[in-house]
Amino acid sequence: MRTFRPFSHKKAHYRILNCGFDAAVQEIIAQRSVLERFIKQHFEFRTSFEPLPMLAPNAPNIVRLMHTASMLTGVGPMAAVAGGMAEFAVRAALKAGCEESIVENGGDIFLAVKHELVLGIYAQGTPFEDTLAFKIQPKDTPLSICSSSSTMGHSISFGNCDLVTVFSKSGTLADATATLACNMVKTQADMAPVMDKIMRISGILGIMLIKDDRIGMDGDVPELIRNADPEMIGKVTRDKNSNFRYLKTNLR
Repeated sequence: MRTFRPFSHKKAHYRILNCGFDAAVQEIIAQRSVLERFIKQHFEFRTSFEPLPMLAPNAPNIVRLMHTASMLTGVGPMAAVAGGMAEFAVRAALKAGCEESIVENGGDIFLAVKHELVLGIYAQGTPFEDTLAFKIQPKDTPLSICSSSSTMGHSISFGNCDLVTVFSKSGTLADATATLACNMVKTQADMAPVMDKIMRISGILGIMLIKDDRIGMDGDVPELIRNADPEMIGKVTRDKNSNFRYLKTNLR
């Protein structure tokens, strides 16, 4: 059975698979330090809601990946930070010798697994709350699974969408794209055209949207199953500063 440990750093909250925990934590701290040093010299990187026109030629790798995701999606580069941090942490754990690694950062997840994994979906206030999960197959990993919501959490959203979940091999791209999709969905009528637009972004594998009592899916989305885990709520990571009861996903 997989076991996870919590870790918090600079107001970001993580849930990390035990194997490679120390390597993942060290990588998170290191990459956060790299990003903060860059932002001190380029403050607009932190505040912009749009892609920046230029990037310093000596920018560190995480900054360049966030910038690329921003350019592909049209959202600000910081919309890609959580997914990027999760990916860097997982790759550090794998490099340290772990066969599996999973890092969740506030509902944004990067994972590489050797055995099937069930990923619970939390869609607060909808008919699907606590009822659904994705079945993730090892052959489909490493994989980034990033979520955004207009009704849960403290991130800024310009839409009115209960939950967007995006799948990609890139953590930064999945995170930025989830933000973009969430910004664009205001009514159920927006779901189909938004999914069509998202699937035209190079590097996006699939998307799931939840708006009120409707679910929309497009692309290569893992098998959607009923979440029959009676202990799900106890496994969901929580942020005491959030405006909802539980975060958007759970792992087991």
